[in-house]
Amino acid sequence: MKANRAYELLARRGERHVEVVEIDSGEVVLFWDTRPGDTGRLARALRADLAGLEADEFLIKWQRYEVR
Repeated sequence: MKANRAYELLARRGERHVEVVEIDSGEVVLFWDTRPGDTGRLARALRADLAGLEADEFLIKWQRYEVR
């Protein structure tokens, strides 16, 4: 299954965090605190991978960059 069918990206302009939420459970699976200028750049990269990768590939790729 494509990642964009399994996960939803929550990132709003001007906010300082980005979340990826599992659609079925509503649980946050990935989270980043960002600087305002980096939020959009991160969101664009995540959207591209959500559209292009399978769900498991997406999580494997982005979990290594997550900071909690």
